[in-house]
Amino acid sequence: MGKASATGRRLMTKGRKQLKRMLTPALYTAYESRVLADLAEASKPRHVGVIIDGNRRWAREMGFETVRGHRAGGEKLDDLIRWSDELGVEVVTIWLLSTDNLTSRAPEELTPLLDIIVGVARSLSAPDRDWQVHLMGALDLLPVDIASALRRSQEQTVDKTGITVNIAVGYGGRHEIVEAVRSALREADQLGRSLTEVAAQINLEDIANHLYTKGQPDPDLIIRTSGEQRLGGFLLWQTANAEFYFSDVYWPDFRRVDFLRAIREYAQRNRRFGA
Repeated sequence: MGKASATGRRLMTKGRKQLKRMLTPALYTAYESRVLADLAEASKPRHVGVIIDGNRRWAREMGFETVRGHRAGGEKLDDLIRWSDELGVEVVTIWLLSTDNLTSRAPEELTPLLDIIVGVARSLSAPDRDWQVHLMGALDLLPVDIASALRRSQEQTVDKTGITVNIAVGYGGRHEIVEAVRSALREADQLGRSLTEVAAQINLEDIANHLYTKGQPDPDLIIRTSGEQRLGGFLLWQTANAEFYFSDVYWPDFRRVDFLRAIREYAQRNRRFGA
C-alpha cells in the first residue's frame, strides 16, 4: 500500500510538472497578475531563504547531462533576485552547495558545478547591479582558486546598498553553529575570561553574533523546490521561527508565479513565533 501510494504521488507530481510546461505564457501572465494583486497590501518577508533543489532530476527528465541542469539552475538565480528585489525583500539566502556535497559528489560533477557557482557569483556582483553579495560557508574546504574567485565577487559589492544576496557554498547548518561557538570562545579568551565564566554567562546572542548572518534579520520564509520536504541542515539556528514553503517544481522550472505563490501563502499565515 505504501509503495503504491508513493508511486501515485510521483506520477501526480510528474503530471503537474508537465502541465506547467504546457501552459501558455499568456495564461501565466494572467495568473501572475492575479497573484500579484493579492499581494498588494500583504505583509512581505524581509528575508527569504531558498534551497535550490532538483537540477539533476530536471536534467535527467529532459534527457540532458547533469551539468546542463546545474547551468540552467544557475541562470535562474538572477531572476530570483530580481523578483525578490521587486517585492522589497531585503535579504535572499541561496544554498548552492553543502559541505556534504563536497565529498559525496563525483569530481566530474563537482568541478563544473564549482565553475558554475563562480559564474553565478560574478553575475550577481556585476557592476550594473546594486546587489550586495555575502558569502556563507567553509570556503577553506573549496579549491583555492574557487574560493579566491568567490571572495573577489563579494569584495566588488562591498559599497553597494541594494538587496543582500547570501551565497551559501560549502555550507552546513551544524558546521555553522560549531564555528560560531568556537568563535565566541576565542573572543572570550582574548578578553581574558575563564572557561567557567564563559559557561555561566554565554547566551543566545553570543552565538547569533558569530553566525554567518550576523547583523541580518532571521529568515521569515524558507522555500525548497523539487518536492523534497526537509531542511537538510539549512540555517538550522536562524529558522527557529521561519515559515516553510515546499514546491514540487524542479528549480530550473521555477517561475515568477511559483515565487509569488510562495510569498502569498506566507502572507496568509498567522505567524506565532514559537508560541
